[in-house]
Amino acid sequence: MNSLIIAASAAVLYIIAYHTYGRFLGRKIFKVDPGAKCPSETHHDGIDFVATDKTVLFGHHFTSIAGTGPIVGPAIAVIWGWAPALIWILVGSIFMGAVHDFGSMMISLRHQGRTIGDIAGTVINPRVKSLFMLIIFFALWLVIAIFGVVIAAVFAIFPESVIPVWLQLPIAIWLGFMVYKKGKSHITYGIIATILMYATIIIGAYVPVNMPEAFGMSSVGIWVIALLIYAYVASTLPVTVLLQPRDYINAFQLCIAMALLLLGIIVTHPPMIAPATNLDAAGAPNLFPILFITVACGAISGFHCLVSSGTSSKQCDAETSAQPISYGGMLLEGMLAIIVIIACAAGIGLGLEKDGTTYTGVAAFNQQYSSWAAAGGLGAKIEAFVTGAANMISGIGLPKGVVLTLMGVFVASFAATTLDTATRLQRYIISEIAETVKVPALGKTHPATFIAVATALALAFSSGGGKGALALWPLFGAVNQLLGGLALLVITVWLARKKINIIFTALPMVFMIAMTVWGMSLNLFSYYADEKWLLFVIGSIITVLQTWMIIEGAVVLAKLRRN
Repeated sequence: MNSLIIAASAAVLYIIAYHTYGRFLGRKIFKVDPGAKCPSETHHDGIDFVATDKTVLFGHHFTSIAGTGPIVGPAIAVIWGWAPALIWILVGSIFMGAVHDFGSMMISLRHQGRTIGDIAGTVINPRVKSLFMLIIFFALWLVIAIFGVVIAAVFAIFPESVIPVWLQLPIAIWLGFMVYKKGKSHITYGIIATILMYATIIIGAYVPVNMPEAFGMSSVGIWVIALLIYAYVASTLPVTVLLQPRDYINAFQLCIAMALLLLGIIVTHPPMIAPATNLDAAGAPNLFPILFITVACGAISGFHCLVSSGTSSKQCDAETSAQPISYGGMLLEGMLAIIVIIACAAGIGLGLEKDGTTYTGVAAFNQQYSSWAAAGGLGAKIEAFVTGAANMISGIGLPKGVVLTLMGVFVASFAATTLDTATRLQRYIISEIAETVKVPALGKTHPATFIAVATALALAFSSGGGKGALALWPLFGAVNQLLGGLALLVITVWLARKKINIIFTALPMVFMIAMTVWGMSLNLFSYYADEKWLLFVIGSIITVLQTWMIIEGAVVLAKLRRN
């Protein structure tokens, strides 16, 4: 099939879904109130609670939820063929992921901007709050440590991206100063800031930076330390200083990158050279349930509930902004995931260089996806997307070297956004845990942030010179999707208490919990058989916590149904 038909059909479907199902959820299920006061107004503090124009907040929200998630998952899922991944992304994003994100943001807006883990204590019971908080802590612990390694890996693969990514920080601070201190137009100055950022991309294309080894540490280890120091600083600054303006620039970058990719698809319209289905890929696990754990961002991702209820709800200016930011943001991420599928299953066929040989067509796909092991490495996933994307964009006449740098910056910038947003979210979670255990001193900004960064640093350097977090990578997908199922459980109980029809959140909840419980069980058997005790112990703890929480939630739902 031609890739252009797939891209156009998906875009039309998403537009229809937003204006039909999205509006139905807003009006009939979550009952959006245009006149309601949001936490950004009632709890304004100038640091975390700041009323923000919805276009600016959309930039923060989208770049935070996207990260490298919609790239990594689809880039490996095409090994089962492009059709299963495409169907899951379309159905999952419209009927599960966007519902999950919208619901998480709405109930946070109705509960003083509290995180969904904290709200679980009010909606279900205090025990569930403690259970959910621990699960969220484990999930964010993995995210912070792993994304530090992800960005370090991108810098190693694309050293041309180093200068643009780091120079984006002073540009973002300047943008924040001009908009919030000088009262300038965020659109005009956002465009200027984006132009400046693209100028740094051109510089980076010709001035690559390779981090040398030092102090007995690998370049990855040094990058991880530098990135976690950055995350500490960025997550403690007021959102208007760095977080919002940087994410606003990244939103412009995303729109430009997606426009270039779509234009590249239109011009090159490469055929899908990957098989539509390939259920016997060498070494690959079964499609069910692993597909639904492998492809998270782009379909449904538990991390999104933390962003929706953790940062975005604190900056939302009106309830009417929730649908475009959360529901619309999820659909746009789904579109990005579909473009990634096209890049990996079609664009890569325009040319892949391996060991001095250039492969094209089906041979290129088979070379990149010869087996699950070959496609599963972090570098292989990123390489598959960047190569396919660069092939399509260079088809419109841009120099391939500059395009490769642009794509490298695109991946690294979004991963950095996820890193410092996750650190800020972990600070909120630690603060809420500190209040629960009655040690409020640990919940203050700097102690909580220090704990968030120090625990991630300890995990990163537990082995592998900064790559220790990758040992827990196999757990990440299952834990992330588990969060999605449990967030839908909290939203479903909240709707039940309001005597609102729960079917639209209950069905996605049941599906996601079933897939993650199934997937986690398979993982635990594998970890035990392979004597991977760290993975087995942490996975077992999380399984016990999730089982307990599911039982507690089911009991409450049963009582509400009887009443």
